[in-house]
Amino acid sequence: MDNIAGQKSTLTWAVHLSVLALVALWLFPTVGLFVSSFRTTDQIVTGGWWKSLFPSEQNLTIRADSPENQIEVGGLFVIEGELFDADQEFEVLVWGVSSRAIDAYVPGETGELSKGGTVTVSTEGHYRLENTEPFKGSRGQRIFATAVTPPEFTFNNYKTVLFTGATSESMGSAFLNTLTVTIPATIIPILVAAFAAYALAWMDFPGRALLIAIVVGLLVVPLQLALIPLLKLHLAIGIGKGYLGVWMAHTGFGLPLAIYLLRNYMVGLPKDIIENARVDGATDFQIFVKLILPLSFPALASFAIFQFLWTWNDLLVAKVFLIDATGQTTVMTNRIVEMLGTRGGNWEILATAAFVSISVPLIVFFALQKYLVRGLLAGSVK
Repeated sequence: MDNIAGQKSTLTWAVHLSVLALVALWLFPTVGLFVSSFRTTDQIVTGGWWKSLFPSEQNLTIRADSPENQIEVGGLFVIEGELFDADQEFEVLVWGVSSRAIDAYVPGETGELSKGGTVTVSTEGHYRLENTEPFKGSRGQRIFATAVTPPEFTFNNYKTVLFTGATSESMGSAFLNTLTVTIPATIIPILVAAFAAYALAWMDFPGRALLIAIVVGLLVVPLQLALIPLLKLHLAIGIGKGYLGVWMAHTGFGLPLAIYLLRNYMVGLPKDIIENARVDGATDFQIFVKLILPLSFPALASFAIFQFLWTWNDLLVAKVFLIDATGQTTVMTNRIVEMLGTRGGNWEILATAAFVSISVPLIVFFALQKYLVRGLLAGSVK
């Protein structure tokens, strides 16, 4: 009786929970990357992105003004200043003058300096050093403070990533280079594969079955196996180290999947429509342009999504076929790798660069996801 039509399966809740878990696993890193791209270095160090909306404590080390700026007031030598910038809203909880006791005093108390004199720090971060003798040395006194800072978000990370530096060194330039690689590398294999898929699906010629078998066999050929021979070929014919070479490489690597996917879709189209068109005198080219292409749009969009995401996120092919010592043709994935090597712990810059890199694939995926589902399910129901 459990399988009576209309009754919900006992596994319904398990399916729902599984889908929810998969969505959460995909969504949380993306949201974390987005939030971190607007945070400052200090905010990221203090805690994870889920704490970004709440005040956080930071341990800060600030140097007071140098003794060169001291003034004499009523027989005392005084150095005054602010621990924080005017636009920073910090509240000091505890402070100290030694790294071994950073919480020795509370705001308002006066601490003794090891070289003579006293220092007082207020809750707002105003400090005052006093001594009966002139302060000596070339560097200011270190003050350790534990302060509470409100949530802080900034667009400076995006300004740094997109616009800072020379044109060839900015992420904005790499963004345009990636578009230059991705758009032709997506359109070219679709055009070639559509013609080839129609021929393999609806045109009779000797060796068609063998060609289909070769296409299927090419699907399992590792990309890395063909990189060096293909690069040698490109260099021999003069298209290496440039956009044309990387376009042809992505086209060659993407064609087997494109032909296989489109051919299987076109085979499932109604045969009567094509036969009626031929009876009416339509040529194969007219049938292809006016019937097959409009009916095959879901499959074309499905492959376009896969090809776009692959070429946009590609690093290996760009490293091999897009060699440029000046950085004029560097793509975003390669730029992020370079930033990892040169910037070390600047996680806010890396998070921003990574989110800029994934923003376009996200837009493309959500814009075309309905066609992706239709293309993948085409032919499953008659």
